[in-house]
Amino acid sequence: MREPTFTEQARRAQLIDVTVELVAEHGYPGTSLARIAERAGITKAAVLYHFPSKNALVEAAQNHVLTAIVTEVGTAVDAAEPADAPAAYIRSMIGHLRTNPRHTRMLIEALTAAGQDARTAERSAARWTPLANLIATARAAQGRTAPIDLRTVALVIGGGLDAIVAESLTDPTYDTAADHEGDGAEVD
Repeated sequence: MREPTFTEQARRAQLIDVTVELVAEHGYPGTSLARIAERAGITKAAVLYHFPSKNALVEAAQNHVLTAIVTEVGTAVDAAEPADAPAAYIRSMIGHLRTNPRHTRMLIEALTAAGQDARTAERSAARWTPLANLIATARAAQGRTAPIDLRTVALVIGGGLDAIVAESLTDPTYDTAADHEGDGAEVD
């Protein structure tokens, strides 16, 4: 199989960006190949030249969004001390989703369109396991040895992140940065 040309790579990137926009605006069911083609200024056949189906294009868009999040969050976590890694994870996740609201919508659509299939448990574990590992490493760095259920803690934090994102989508005036960007206030 030959490598795509620079022009083909650019067109694929454009189609992925357009798909993220349209899924964010209209949801998965409201995003069609015809709508993608129209927004990109090309024919439906041209879209199908680059991607064999709507599902393949949406999957590429989801992977694009996930790669962007993983890269940003990973960079923040890598720069943090082990004890601070969970906080860096939370701050960078909220920060990315705040500055990229279309990514947020794309992820929500991906999760809700996925439904219950054989990969649901695998996707769930892939979502909470990295945070559970960060928490375990942070606890070790802090010398904490009391047993906790890392899965539950990671799920609770993930649920909190989901709630913050959902609230920001519902109420655009909600300031997702207010509670985590160092105003000095601490809760005992």
